[in-house]
Amino acid sequence: MIDIDPIEDERGFFATAWTRRAFEERGLTGEFVQCNTSLSKDTGTLRGMHFQNPPFQEAKLIRCIQGALYDVALDLRKDSPTYLTWEGIELTAKNHRMVYLPEGVAHGFQTLVENTEVFYLVSAYYDPASQSGACWDDPAFGIQWPLPVSVLSEKDAGFAAWKV
Repeated sequence: MIDIDPIEDERGFFATAWTRRAFEERGLTGEFVQCNTSLSKDTGTLRGMHFQNPPFQEAKLIRCIQGALYDVALDLRKDSPTYLTWEGIELTAKNHRMVYLPEGVAHGFQTLVENTEVFYLVSAYYDPASQSGACWDDPAFGIQWPLPVSVLSEKDAGFAAWKV
């Protein structure tokens, strides 16, 4: 989780949200090559759990710029001590929080209000042949979503159960 350090005055605030140097000093990917945004119209919309296979794995820096969402990171790195565990955090336009996800971590989110927009940077270009996903309700992960799912794409509904 990344919190900004706002400098406030009568106009509002200013904050640096990202610098390559700060990320690289912490051992995080500091090179982003693509910026994505998505708008979900309905409360309860679920997108995920998405990732790209090697060699096109991607780190992500995610922020909610309108509305509110529950963001989930699912560790799919077999050599990780947190393999197959997940963590969720609420990102809102008001709390200005961001989440950094390293390569090998699947990403998904559920909207908590209507018209939620997400903005994120990725470290690898989108490669259709490498795109993949994990089933959002797979018992192998036990992800606890805050709301009933109201909208789910056919693609996201079609991901197979994870082979542990």
